[in-house]
Amino acid sequence: MERKTKINAEDGKHDLVITREFDLPVELLFIAHVEPGIIEQWMSNPHTTAKVLKFEGKKHGSYQLESTDAQGKVVMRSNGVIHELSPNRKMIRTFELENAPFGVQLEVYDFEPLTENTSKLNMHVIYESVAVRDQLLKLPFAQGINMAHNRMEELLKTVK
Repeated sequence: MERKTKINAEDGKHDLVITREFDLPVELLFIAHVEPGIIEQWMSNPHTTAKVLKFEGKKHGSYQLESTDAQGKVVMRSNGVIHELSPNRKMIRTFELENAPFGVQLEVYDFEPLTENTSKLNMHVIYESVAVRDQLLKLPFAQGINMAHNRMEELLKTVK
């Protein structure tokens, strides 16, 4: 299966750029990142259920997400602060995976309309160090984000 979500990680740099074109209008792509009920659906998978514990979709708002397994055990919790939120255009936030050695990262999301029914997500992710970024890239990170983006697109195609 083609990996539609592309990750550009230049050697020796402490950031990466993630890009993905979607068969979705930019408004739906943006909503997928700020509407708790939709976030929960596309972030869940056959093995875990995602829950938005908190989402304040505004400048200086915060969020907290959690995933649990079939037995209800928490397998992942993340949180951050939203620093900028421009509808259908941009979101800047921090992201921290709790109880993980990756520290806090800065994420800049640019939502770009391509046509009336297609859009592009450009994510610039900045890590504390090259070592932290490279450690994350050793995990099935690229596969996971591609699968999540595929779920998001399929989910929102039904809303179009």
